Formats: sequence, C-alpha cells, structure tokens
Amino acid sequence: MAYVRGDRDWKWNNDKEDWKHKQISAKMTENPFHYLVEPLSGTSDKTFFNVSKLKATEYDSLPYCIRVVLEAVVRNCDGVLVKEQDAFNILNWKATCEFKEIPFLPARVMLQDFTGIPAMVDFAAMRDAISKFGRDPKQVNPACPTDLIADHSLQLDFTKCIVAQNVSSVPTVETHKPTTKQSPGKTLGRKAQCRSQSGCKGACELGAAHGSSREQIENTPMLCPFHLQPIAEPEAALKSLEIEFNRNKERLQFFKWCTKAFHNVAVIPPETGTVHQVNLEFLSRVVMEEKGFIYPDSVLGTDSHTTMVNGLGILGLGVGGIESEAAMLGVPITLTLPEVIGCELTGAINPLATSIDVVLSITKHLKQAGVAGTFVEFFGNGVSQLSVADRTTIANMCPEYGATVAFFPVDSVTLRHLKQTGVDVQSVSTFETYLQAVKLLRQENVQQPEYSKVLQINLNSIVPYVSGPKRPQDRISVMDMKKDFEACLNEKTGLKGFQIPEKKQSIMVPVTYENSEYSLSHGCVVIAAVTSCTNNCNPSVMLTAGLLAKKAVEAGLTVKPYIKTSLSPGSGTVTYYLSASGVLPYLSKLGFDIIGYGCARCVGNTNPLPESIVTAIKEGELVACGVFSGNKHFEGNRCSCVCANYLASPPLVVAYALAGTVNIDLQTEALGENAQGEKIFLRDIWPSREEVLEVEETMVIPSMFSELKLKIEKQNTRWNLLDAPESTLFPWDLRSTFIRSPPFFHKLEKIPPPIQPIEKAHVLLYLGDSVTTDHMSPAGSIPRTSPAAKYLIQKNLIPREFNSYGARRGNDAVMTRGTFANMKLFNKLVGKTGPKTFHLPSGQIMDVFDAAELYQKAEIPLIIIAGKKYGLGNSRDWAAKGPFLLGVRVVIAESYEKIHKDHLVGMGIAPLQFLSGENAETLGLSAKEQYSFSLPVDLTPRHKIEVKTNTGKTFHVIAAFDNEAEVTFYKHGGILSYVARKYL
Repeated sequence: MAYVRGDRDWKWNNDKEDWKHKQISAKMTENPFHYLVEPLSGTSDKTFFNVSKLKATEYDSLPYCIRVVLEAVVRNCDGVLVKEQDAFNILNWKATCEFKEIPFLPARVMLQDFTGIPAMVDFAAMRDAISKFGRDPKQVNPACPTDLIADHSLQLDFTKCIVAQNVSSVPTVETHKPTTKQSPGKTLGRKAQCRSQSGCKGACELGAAHGSSREQIENTPMLCPFHLQPIAEPEAALKSLEIEFNRNKERLQFFKWCTKAFHNVAVIPPETGTVHQVNLEFLSRVVMEEKGFIYPDSVLGTDSHTTMVNGLGILGLGVGGIESEAAMLGVPITLTLPEVIGCELTGAINPLATSIDVVLSITKHLKQAGVAGTFVEFFGNGVSQLSVADRTTIANMCPEYGATVAFFPVDSVTLRHLKQTGVDVQSVSTFETYLQAVKLLRQENVQQPEYSKVLQINLNSIVPYVSGPKRPQDRISVMDMKKDFEACLNEKTGLKGFQIPEKKQSIMVPVTYENSEYSLSHGCVVIAAVTSCTNNCNPSVMLTAGLLAKKAVEAGLTVKPYIKTSLSPGSGTVTYYLSASGVLPYLSKLGFDIIGYGCARCVGNTNPLPESIVTAIKEGELVACGVFSGNKHFEGNRCSCVCANYLASPPLVVAYALAGTVNIDLQTEALGENAQGEKIFLRDIWPSREEVLEVEETMVIPSMFSELKLKIEKQNTRWNLLDAPESTLFPWDLRSTFIRSPPFFHKLEKIPPPIQPIEKAHVLLYLGDSVTTDHMSPAGSIPRTSPAAKYLIQKNLIPREFNSYGARRGNDAVMTRGTFANMKLFNKLVGKTGPKTFHLPSGQIMDVFDAAELYQKAEIPLIIIAGKKYGLGNSRDWAAKGPFLLGVRVVIAESYEKIHKDHLVGMGIAPLQFLSGENAETLGLSAKEQYSFSLPVDLTPRHKIEVKTNTGKTFHVIAAFDNEAEVTFYKHGGILSYVARKYL
C-alpha cells in the first residue's frame, strides 16, 4: 500500500479505495441503526452515527471511553457478529459490566515488527492453508487499515563515540587480519574517499601507501577507516542502520511483499521511529473519515503500550498478534464490559517532579487500588494542567498498573495540540463539531459521567521517584534511594533483595579501563540508557535531561568511560527538538550519543560490557546496576551480570550516570568534583520547570511533526530499492533461517475435532509467583550454547550471524527453542535459576526444549504448574506460541495476567486455575506426578474440572475461560484455526 496523506486522512490507491468503498456501503445498508446516521452540522458532505440520540439519558451517564465502544458497536452492527442487543447492553453498562460480553472492531490495527512478523507469517500461512482446500487465497486480507512499524530490530552494534579534544592523541591501531568480532561492514579498498568526518579530507595516503586495510571492530568507538579518528555521532546511527538492513534483509523483503500481496497493509520501515511514537505522531487521527463518513479513531496494537494514544482521546488497546489477526480479518475481539475507574486528578504538579514522577506515582496508586482488567478514565481540574505529552506518558504506563485502558477524553488541550502538530484549522474545527455532537468532547462544568468508583490523586504531593531494583511497581523516593539500596543488599534473595553478607557489602574492586584506574562497588552504574520506547517521548523530560547535561558539562562534570551510556530517540522528532534546543552536543559530551531509532536496550539488544568490567563484577560478586528511562526492567533482560535495574526519568538517568552509583543520597552527597576540586551537587545543575517549559514552547513546534510526516511518506532509499516477490502466495525459502512457514495449520480440518481427554501428562515446568512473559518469550541475543544456537549452527551459521531472537520471530524453529530460555527462570523441579528442567522419565536435568522434544517423541502431553500472576509483563505472542509448540496443553496457575491468559486460549492451551486458597503446595503436589483430566464437551466459562494424579490424589480446578467466545476458540484449537475455517 502506498501512503498518500492529507491532514491525517487515508487516501487509498484507486483499486483499494473502491474495495474499501464497497465495504462501507454494504455496512450501511445492513446496519439496523442506519436511522441514526445524520449530516454533520456546517458541512454538506459529511455524515456520522449520532449515537447520543439512541437513549440520551443513559448515554450521558456513560464514561467517555464506553461511548467510543458504543459507537463502534453501532457502526459495525450487522446482526451476526455484532448484534443490536450488544449496543443496548453497553447503554446499560453500569448494571451489566463485568459479566456481559460485547464485540469490538477497531478503526485500525497496528503491528510492531517483533510481534508483527509472526502475525503476518501466520497470515501468509493461512493463505497457503485455504489454497490447499481449493479456496481463493486472495480472500485472506485485513478488513481494516493495518500498519506495521519496523522498530524493534535495532541492535547496538555501535554506541557512543569518543569525542577527542585532541585528534592527534588518538592512537593508531592496525588490524592485520580479521578477528572473530569484526563488524559486518566490508573492508574499504585503497584510495577510497574519506567522508570528511572529524576533519578527514581526501584519500588516506598513509593507508594507501602501506597497502593495509583497517576494519571496524564491534563494540569499539566508531573510527574513520582512513585516519582512525573518531566519527561524529550521526555516522554511528547510519552505520547501525546499514547493518540493520543487511542482517534483516529477508524480514524486510517479507514485509514489503506483505504491502504488495495484501489489501490494507502498510509498512513503516526502519529508521523512522518506535511503534509508540509513530502511532502517536503520525498514524493517530483522533477522528477518522472515510468517504465522508466520520467516526472516532480507535486502534488495536500488538504491543501492550498501544494505550499510549489513550492520552490523545483515542481508544487504544494492546492485544496479541493472534487477536489482532482476527480483527484484521473482520472478526471482532470480545470484551467483557469492564469496570471504569474514574481517576480524579487535583492540584498542581510539584516544580521538582517530572512527568515520569507523575507517571510512577499514578502507577503505584492504581496498582495499590487494584485496577487490573479495568478501564481507567481521568478527570478533574488537574487534567487540564497536563499537556498531551504528559497524558500520553501516563497512558503509556497503563499495562504496568494492570489496566486495559487509561483514557484521557479529548478536550481543548487535545485540540490545541492537533493544531500545533500540523493539522489544519478546518479539520480541527470539523473534529470539534463532531465530538460535540456525539458528546465525546470533555468540557468543564458539565455533567460528569458515572464511574464504577472514583480514586483521587493530588499532583502536588508527588516527589521524584525511581522504581526497582527488580520490578517496575516497586517505587522508591529519590530521597530514600541510598537507604533502600542498602536494605536490598541485606534482604533475602527475592523480589527486591540480594542477600549480600554484611562483610562483603563495602567491598571495592579495582579495575583498569582504557589505561585508567577505577574502583567498583555494590551499586556501581554500568549501564545508563535513555531508551527509545515509551517514557522518553515526553518533550519536557527529555529537555530536562538535555538541560541537565548542559549544566553538568558547564560545571565540569564527566561520566566514567566504562559506563554504557546511550540515547535512542523514539523518533526523529525527539532528535529534532534536542538538536534545535542546543542540548544534543552536551548529551553527547557525556556519552549519551544517538545510536539509532528503535527498541534496543529495552528489549535486550544491548552490546556487551567491557571485559575488564564484567570480570571485576564477577570476581567481587557485585550488585552492578543499570538505570533506564523505559518502563520495564525484568531480570536478565539486558545483561546477565547486571543484577539491579532501575527505571528513572531521563534527567535522573543522566544524574546517576554522573554519580556513577545508585548508592548515593542526591540531596546531601555530591555528584562529583570539577577540575578545580569543587563539589557539584544535583541541586546546582537541576533545571527549573520554567526553564524547561520555555524551551519546550519554542522548540516543540509543528515543523517537527511535518518533518516526520515527510520522512515517512518519502520512506528511505534502502527501503525503496529493496526487491520483494510479486506473488499471491509467499514463496517460502526452505533454506531461510529468518522466515519459515509455521505448523499451526498443518492439521487443519474443515470441522474441528471433539475435545480429547488429557491422560498421564507430565509437568514440564513448576513455577512460582510473578513469572513474566519475559521469562517465557525469547528476547535479546541468542546464547552460543543454547538449543537455538545449536539449530542455527546446523544451518551453517556462525555465532556472529545469529542475530537476535526478535529478528528471527518469523522462524518457529528458533523461537520454540528459545521459549523459557531466560537465565532468570526459576523452575522448582530443578531448584535454581536457569533455562533447565527435570526430564522425569530419564531423571536427567536438561534444557527445556530438549526435554520437551523427548516428551513429544514419546507422545506424552505436557502441563505447566505456576503460582500467582502468571504471565505478567508485556504482550508477547511467543509466550503462548512457544509453549504450544513445546507440547504444553494445559497451564494450572493460581491467577493469570489477562493478556497472557487470552493468548493461551488463542493458541488452544487450556488455562486452568486452582480453587481459591489452594495451590500446588497446599495440595501436597511435587509436580513429579502424572496428571489426567477431561474437559467436557459442554464446556462453559468457569467450569469446575476434576484432576487425577497417578499417586491417587484428586483435586479440582476452574476452567479460566471468561466468555463463550474463548470456549469456542479453544474448541477450534485456537483462534488461528477458528478464523481459517471461516474461509473453508
């Protein structure tokens, strides 16, 4: 699909436009609510469903987010998948919430590449499957606009550059022969032209004279290949992008094939920005218009942080690729009418608190209030004091406090933001007229909606916080950081503690790095990253970080060179205002160089720490730390030797990098000393809120967004020159280790077989509480001794060609082998952390995949036993697909994170739940028993099921299906088979 944009409206190529027009016309004639369609006031060519006239009294009491759901149901009502009664159930929301199910179809679907590629691979495989039944594969197409943003494949091949004060002081180092750690870049030939970086001009006569070549070594500073002088920061980003295109060529070719083969699919190529930022800055339209028909913007995204656009008044929900595929095919997802918690914000923001502090404070309040599975809607006089950037940052953290939606209704602040970001005045006026007509515009002094309950948060009470060292919900006041860290050293190993003996807590380990001597201790910062995803999108916090860096440099402070500092902006917009405000050189001076656009350290794509630093950490058994401005920090996600990870606002990331430790009281202890020996404290260099706002108002201007739009519309040269197949069916390359046809449809039949009993199942894993999707799903680099590595070696790949799990999500063989391969996974069958399990028949401890493979060869079904909150964390398809392909048919847990439980159902895995007050321990289970149980043919949600063991013990569990749709999906063997059968 080609993008042709005008004021955020979709304008399709002619063939696709006609196809879309036919869909709209058909919906109109079949819709039983067609009598609600009326022209928009002040226009002659625009119409809409005026849902506010359905039942005015009931409608006025609905929360704004529920009004958006109601409009979608009314507009998509066809009497089959979406029924009239669904609309009236929504109108009666308060009485029917928590037990009535309603269908929901979004205005659009958004895929990020890590979850988008398996979704599109499944789509391509579905075409193959229905083709084998003699059906036309061209039937398989998204029924709504689908955007795929290639942002998660960025890896940190090249990070910060050494900006030499004296170029002549840079040592000349020749590489006489390739080493095992060379970059994929090619050796440059003689007399090649220098790019004028760092003062180099012309050809390198020295290199030509000696006839020698110099090659860039991975994880070392970028050097000019002619004079071995430092290359400026933009070159690092360009080099990373070049390598990214080369290593991911197959994936990108597949994405480009998708744009040609499928209707309604568009791909945003690498270098553009993260899925969250692109969605917010380019794809979001607040109000949609198709052929003169107007309706609210809404989106389902294959990322739990799709909720970010809730801050714009757009209903955005994070789902898995499985559910998104169904929505793309026109099958509504099923929502249980939720409770809606009204969160009243009062007071003014404390001048010292950043928007991130507000986010983390609200996260803690809502987490404590128990809002999991609900919609949260914000109101009160404090809302008007938050910018759109503040709101989207708060909404972005929605998954961390467990809510499904965190909604800020459209108001005057939103409309002003649209004007500032380049939407023309006439369009904004049309939006305002429409939103007023359907009562979706929040205004002061009007009747407040009714909520399930109301929470109050006083913004003035919020002080700066960080969260960690292991979980995002464990929040610590910056003032208490030193005391809390020392307490963590003493606590038993667990959710916060490290259990370091008292005599070892003051240990200092000397280390030599770059010919200088340093000392490492517990709390030493070794990674400090302003990551590309989520929280750093807020201009105020990024500008605060930049201004703090400026003041730090001017005060004479530096960052220790062994600390891995990086800055990967969410999009070019962030780079623009950092550059235009003049703070980018100061960030770079401290080592926070721009390394590219996309998810990197956040998803585990970090480059190794210096060997000497790793050795020192291991020898001293130090609790080394990473500080990140992202939104998650589950153990083992970035680096195995970094035990403590803290989330902080971007300026605090800079502050802790300057300090070099988290074991510091920022109120009373100095960050460091300048060349004159003067102590510099945080209070000396922290910018005031007024300073930040002044820069923001002058720098965050419409031209930034115009530049991003232009960049996306023109795409980039590498993408434009990329070849891709033209066929209807994807031509799978059997030699490919990136893209492989998945086995999900291999046993597809027209009629689903009856549910079979599970007999004598063995336990693959016996897990505790709070097992996250990061523990389950493959992420980051592929370890050289892992089952996935062994597979790739068999395919004649060498370790430097392994790439990451994320890049190979289109290959089920790699992903299955990487499932449950997290080094921090604690399996009670083994008794220690690591990706191992106990194979019961042989009595051996082995890799999880190897054990599962033996069980499958013996045709032994598998189950997983877990504790509370199984499946915490971000939405990850492979946290369900992987277990399914390992042979897991049932999970029995004390409780589930909803998104992950939905994924289990979507893959045909039965989510069973222990009865209240019971678990494996109270029942006296060792997990070494064999388990047998049958799910009845007349299975219903919350059905009680008897489980028998070979030891004679019997107990009961609940089938944790929330609605009839989930039961139907399970009976079909998962949502993929259910959808495929629609075409047979």
